Amino acid sequence: MVLTLAAVVAYSGYITGQIRGLRQLQSDLADRNRKDSLQLLRIQNDLNSLALAMRDMLDADEPYPLAAWSAQFERIHGDLDDALRREESVAVVESSLEQRAFLRSSLTQFWDATERTFALARSGKEKDAREEIRLSLQARLAGLNTAVARLLVQNNETEEQAGARVGAIYDRVQNRVYLFLTATLFAILLTSLYVMSANRRLFEQLAEISGQRRELAQKLISTQESTLLHISRELHDEFGQVLTAMGSMLKRAGNHAPEGSSLRADLQEVSEIAQSSLNNVRGLSQALHPVMLEEAGLEKTIEWYLPVLQRQTGISISYSKTGEVFAMDSSASVHIYRILQEALNNVVRHSGAREAWVRLRFLPARLQLEVEDHGKGFAPQAGQHGIGLVAMRERTGLLGGTLTIENLAGGGTLARLDVPQR
Repeated sequence: MVLTLAAVVAYSGYITGQIRGLRQLQSDLADRNRKDSLQLLRIQNDLNSLALAMRDMLDADEPYPLAAWSAQFERIHGDLDDALRREESVAVVESSLEQRAFLRSSLTQFWDATERTFALARSGKEKDAREEIRLSLQARLAGLNTAVARLLVQNNETEEQAGARVGAIYDRVQNRVYLFLTATLFAILLTSLYVMSANRRLFEQLAEISGQRRELAQKLISTQESTLLHISRELHDEFGQVLTAMGSMLKRAGNHAPEGSSLRADLQEVSEIAQSSLNNVRGLSQALHPVMLEEAGLEKTIEWYLPVLQRQTGISISYSKTGEVFAMDSSASVHIYRILQEALNNVVRHSGAREAWVRLRFLPARLQLEVEDHGKGFAPQAGQHGIGLVAMRERTGLLGGTLTIENLAGGGTLARLDVPQR
C-alpha cells in the first residue's frame, strides 16, 4: 500500500505539472484565440447584415425611404464597435496588428460614407444616395469582409498550432502512463484480494439492508393505504352524513320560507353549496381509496377512474381490455391501481401529451397493464429519483412482478407492468 501511494503521489506530481502547463497554454492561447474567433464571426455577421440591408435599399420595389434605414445602421454600428473592441482585447496574433489597424480605419471611412449617404437621402436626393451605396459603400463593405476573413484564417492557423502543442503534451503524458501502470500493477494485484474480500462482506451487508428496506417499504405502503382508507371512510361517513343532513334541513327550511322571498333564495343557494361540497367530498373519498376496488374489482374501478381523470385533466384516454377476467385479491388490486394512477399522473405532469392509451390484458398466467403516451419521453436526470417512480417499483416488487419504462422510437413513453396471476 505504501509503494502504491508513493507511486501515485509521484505520478500525480508529474501529471499536475503537465496539466498546469496545458491549462496555461489553453488559457493564454487557445481560449483567447477561440474568443477572438467568436468576435470576428460576430463582426462578419454584422457586415453581412449591412450587405443585406444595402441590397434591400437598392431594391426599387422597397416602399421605405432610404432615411428609414438609419436606425438599423446605427444599431449595427454600435454592435460593430463593441465587437471590435472586444476582439482587440483578446487578440493573440501579433502579426495582425497592421490588419486590425486597417480594419478600424476602413470601418471609420465606411461610417463616414454612410453618414454622407443618409444625408443625401434626408435632403431628398434618393437617386444620388443609391448611387453612393452602389459605388462606394458596397465596395468598402467588400474590403471589410476580406480583412475580417484574413484575420479568421490567421486565427485558425494559430489554433492548429496550439492544438499541435497540446497534442504533444498529451503524448508525453500517455508515454508516462504505461510506465506508471507497470510499476503499480503488482501492488494493485496484492491489494485486489483484500478489496474482493471486503467487497464480499459489504455485499452481504447490502443484501441484508436491502431485505430490511423492502420489508420497511411494504410496511410503509401498507400504513399509507390503511391511512388513506381511514380518511376516505371518515370523509364519506362523517362529513358526507353531516353535509347530507345540512342539505335536508336547508331544503325543509326553504319550504317554510315565503314564496319569492330573499330568505328562500338564500337558503336555496346554501343548499346548492352544501350539495356541491357533498359531491366534492365523495369524489375526494373515492380518489383516496376507491371502495369499488373491494366491491366491483380492479377492471370496474379502472373503467370508473379513467373518465373521471379525463374530465379533470382534459387528456383523452383510450382504454382497452382483453382476455378472460380473473379475480385479484384486494391488496394486489390496490397496488396495481396505484401504479396506474402514478403512471397517468406522470403523463399529465411531465409528458406534455394530450392523449394516452391504457391497455389491460388478462393473460393465461399473468396480468399485463400498459400506459402509453406520445409526449416528451422519459429522460431521468443523474442523481434525481422521483418518489412516484420509486413507489411504483416498490409496489411492483411486492406484487412479484416486473415494471419496465421505455422511450418509444417516435417519441413518448411506454410503461408496462407484468404481474403473475397468483
